[in-house]
Amino acid sequence: MKSAAADDFAIEFRNVSYTLPTGQQVLSGLNLEVRRGQTLVLLGRSGSGKTTTLKLVNRLLLPTEGEVRVNGLAGGDVIHLRRSIGYVIQDVGLFPHFTVERNIALVPTIEGWPEERIRTRVRELLQTVGLEAAMASRYPRQLSGGQRQRVGVARALAADPAILLMDEPFGALDPLTRDELQREFLALQRQLSKTVVFVTHDLREALRLASRIALMEAGRLVTVLAPEDFLRADDPWAAAYARAYGVGAPSPARRNEDGNAL
Repeated sequence: MKSAAADDFAIEFRNVSYTLPTGQQVLSGLNLEVRRGQTLVLLGRSGSGKTTTLKLVNRLLLPTEGEVRVNGLAGGDVIHLRRSIGYVIQDVGLFPHFTVERNIALVPTIEGWPEERIRTRVRELLQTVGLEAAMASRYPRQLSGGQRQRVGVARALAADPAILLMDEPFGALDPLTRDELQREFLALQRQLSKTVVFVTHDLREALRLASRIALMEAGRLVTVLAPEDFLRADDPWAAAYARAYGVGAPSPARRNEDGNAL
């Protein structure tokens, strides 16, 4: 099999460790690559290092050892880096005193886009994430949880970043809304082919959304597998996850409409 060239990777962790000022080690010896256009799901329990790994990508945190390369670079202007990466979190983080339109337009406005281009982009994105154009004038408090999460995704996509970081974006939603947004995420990813790093502790969500699943435990990378291989893995931690969620290796008939394991 042909090995991947270095420029196939949008993100690379090279022997990365992260230690808190208290001396507690959160990550240890992380080596991991994220290919362009793929969705890498970081799966693990609370405290396993998932969110820390995510924050190292856009340099909200800096590694204690090793380096994190984004598009081949481990340094450069951090402000430019963050503006070039979309970031979606569970509680959305919308500005409550901004309208939906102003929230979505935040990065393009900072980047100095012309007003008409911004308005056009906001309209496009509202349609892309399944919201009516009339939503543009509303405030976050006037939206449901699912609607706010859609606005958060639209804001992350506003400047058309190649990379999206998503930290349990659907975790606080009710099951039906979560299912709906997972479906919309898959459709959006097929359309846009972004490089996505997606944090979750939910195996079913990982199986549904991932190109690859990176399982983490106690600050270490346990294994990295395709969803269909994860359910067949001999690794004890992967097997423990499968047992906990009551899932096993699916037969060809037990595939969902997205092509991933149920």
